[in-house]
Amino acid sequence: MVKQPDRAPLLEWEEIPADTPASAPPPERGSESSPANCRALGSTAPGTGWSTSPGGPAVFSSAAVKKSLATSVREWEEKDQIVAVFIVTFDTRSGNIVEWCLPQEVDLDGVEFKSMASGSHRISSDFVYFRKGSYFGLACFANMPVESALERGARMKSVGILSPSYTLLYRYMHFLENQVRHQLESPGHYTQLEAFYEDKKGVLPIGNGAATSLQPVHWLPSINKCMHPEMKITHPAGCMSQFIKFFGEQIIVLWKFALLRKRILIFSPPPVGVVCYRVYCCCCLANVSLPGIGVSVPEFRPFFYINVADIEVLETEVSYVACTTEKIFEEKKSLYDVYVDNQNVRTRHENLQPLLRINGADRDKYRKLSEQRQMLLYSQEADRDCSSNEEDLFILFFMEQNNRIFQMLSEVSASQDKTLTEEHVRGMGLDPQGDRSFLIDLLEVYGIDVMLVIDNPCCS
Repeated sequence: MVKQPDRAPLLEWEEIPADTPASAPPPERGSESSPANCRALGSTAPGTGWSTSPGGPAVFSSAAVKKSLATSVREWEEKDQIVAVFIVTFDTRSGNIVEWCLPQEVDLDGVEFKSMASGSHRISSDFVYFRKGSYFGLACFANMPVESALERGARMKSVGILSPSYTLLYRYMHFLENQVRHQLESPGHYTQLEAFYEDKKGVLPIGNGAATSLQPVHWLPSINKCMHPEMKITHPAGCMSQFIKFFGEQIIVLWKFALLRKRILIFSPPPVGVVCYRVYCCCCLANVSLPGIGVSVPEFRPFFYINVADIEVLETEVSYVACTTEKIFEEKKSLYDVYVDNQNVRTRHENLQPLLRINGADRDKYRKLSEQRQMLLYSQEADRDCSSNEEDLFILFFMEQNNRIFQMLSEVSASQDKTLTEEHVRGMGLDPQGDRSFLIDLLEVYGIDVMLVIDNPCCS
């Protein structure tokens, strides 16, 4: 586990203002794929900041993005609403149990497995994002060797929090890391956690679960919510850069599945923290800022970490992206449309198989994304301009792609003959032959009235 000095003052935890980037602690041991500074979770504001030329790539405008972010921070600031604080411990006789929590009446059923991922006993530390009903959670886990036969030589705990939104949970990462170490070294001392809860507590739901003052959960990359203030929160620096490097051209495959609102499940052995970030990055692929687009499509919901206790919930979901460390999910084929194991993306659905093949337009998109990243990195190094970053570029790149597609489809739908030609398809940045199956599914999912005939030039 990363060693950090304990903070003496009772309430001296790190908090990151909504308008400043998260600090970058040292990378975790044992996780080569984990971004060195990928510790916060949320999103920047997709908005203006692109200019396009006919047939050319979108050009990233750091000044416009910076202005958009600054305006957002002035207009809105999300308030802290921590509805629960808890400690989960591994008991050699009972397994994972909730050792302590505040408030005591909060329903934490199942959180003992969500906050301590399956297989965590093999690693020294980790963190995990998860969903618990209508709330989101963040927990930090640590495993400390002890000379105790009763504990079988190891003491394992997680310290976590619940909130109606996950965009500010990252603020308390450092505090939770310190607290889990404190709980391992001095079990049973809860004073600092009690003070933290009293300072940050939100309003608990009453009766059948209806909240008295909490707002409904806002799923981050929801259609037409791309400009929602909740998306203006700083996200993990380096997170999307690592996502791009990890998946390479497969990002374009994930982008298509995300836009089609498919159920995407990502498998990885522990540590699971970096995989939770992949869930977040997948969600960011489907942002659209055009008004009126996709009002009836299901929201692309981030579930983050899931385990076997979530099977019943997943059976009712029509669109989500999640991650797991439990290999048994691979056999539960009815629960997902797309299964991601390492960089291997696959699907059992025959009609989705064509989407797995990388075509010329896909390679062109990935090349443009790579070129823009290199240009951005060069400008940062040459001009020492840190006002923009790869995360802004990544989100805006895919939003521009999505907007271009739906803008073209809207125009064709509003025309008299409603016929989609090969020229239209190329204008959307798609391959007329290679993306035919993708287009058919897209029109059906979004209910767009466009004529797509078999012997149409774009489909021949």
